[in-house]
Amino acid sequence: MTTIAKDTAVKFNYTLKDDEGNILDQSPEGQPLAYLHGHSNIIPGLESQLEGKSAGEKINAVVEPADGYGEYQEQAVQRVPRDNFQGVDDIQPGMQFQSEAGGQVMLVTVTDVNDQEVTVDANHPLAGKRLTFDVEIQEVRAATEDELNHGHIHGAGGVEH
Repeated sequence: MTTIAKDTAVKFNYTLKDDEGNILDQSPEGQPLAYLHGHSNIIPGLESQLEGKSAGEKINAVVEPADGYGEYQEQAVQRVPRDNFQGVDDIQPGMQFQSEAGGQVMLVTVTDVNDQEVTVDANHPLAGKRLTFDVEIQEVRAATEDELNHGHIHGAGGVEH
């Protein structure tokens, strides 16, 4: 039986919850998530806990912020002039925009709006949160040479070409 190790293709179903037990995300029924193990396709804290597991196993993985989406960074919250949003008349908290700074493109979420300024947060929405994944491993197999060359899984649950 193949176990999860570097360069294996893995499919798993998951439910992601926060510390309060709220469901934040889950794989759609009958559509497990596929990833290439050891290639940073999923957050490091989950990937490390899947290492050595086999198809049919169920695990409960608790991932601390540093091994998930990072610690919450206060400096990633900025007020910008509303004029920076030319052509967007109705800006609401929760809206997301792409922003470029220092040659990096990032996603920012609007957290507050007034007549002069828009407050945006560049933190990942799950930054600073402990995450709990209930995982059921569906399939583990050796990745194909093509998948290894591309750094991700092809086909159902992976990247379609």
